[in-house]
Amino acid sequence: MAEQETPEEPRGGSADEPRADAIDALRAQWRRERPDLDLAGLDAMALVGRIKRAEQLLSKGMKTVFAEYGLEFAEFDVLATLRRVGAPHELTAGGLLKTAMVTSGAITNRLDKLERKGLIERRQDPADRRAIRVRLTEAGLDLIDRAVVAHIANEQRMLAALTPADREALDWALRRLLVSLGDTHLG
Repeated sequence: MAEQETPEEPRGGSADEPRADAIDALRAQWRRERPDLDLAGLDAMALVGRIKRAEQLLSKGMKTVFAEYGLEFAEFDVLATLRRVGAPHELTAGGLLKTAMVTSGAITNRLDKLERKGLIERRQDPADRRAIRVRLTEAGLDLIDRAVVAHIANEQRMLAALTPADREALDWALRRLLVSLGDTHLG
C-alpha cells in the first residue's frame, strides 16, 4: 500500500484557509519522484491542475441545478443565449453557434432536443432560405428565466469561499490568461 503523502504547506495562505488541497498532494509526489523537475514548472502544472479541477467541480454543481429544470449544460446555454439577445429571442442557427458555448457538432442535437421539449421553434429565414432561425417559445422563455435565477444563486454559493477581492483578482487573472491564449470571443 502506498504511503500517504503529506503535501507541503501552501505559500501565502492565511490562518482561515485550508492547509492543502488534492493538487498539493500531486505536486508533492512529483517533487519526491522527480526532484530534477523545475519548481516553476511544477507550480504551473499545479495551477493548471487547479483550474481543471475547479472546472470539474463547478460543472458538477451546475449540472445539478440544470437537472432540476430538466436541462443539460448545453441546452441551458442555448436557451440562455437566445434569452440574452433580447426580444424576439431569436437567432439564426449560425448566429447561435457563434455566441453559445457549444460546438457545431452539438448544436443540431441540442436544438432537436429543445424543440421536442417545446422550448424552441425553428423556421426558415424568409430573407435567406438557406438559413434556419431559432426562437424561444413562451415555455422556453419561462423556463430559462427561472433557471437562470437558480443558476446565478448556485454560482454565488459555489464561490462563497472567495472574498469580493479574491473574486476580482481571480476574474482579472483568468481574463488575462484567456486573452493570452487567444480566447477573445465565443464561437
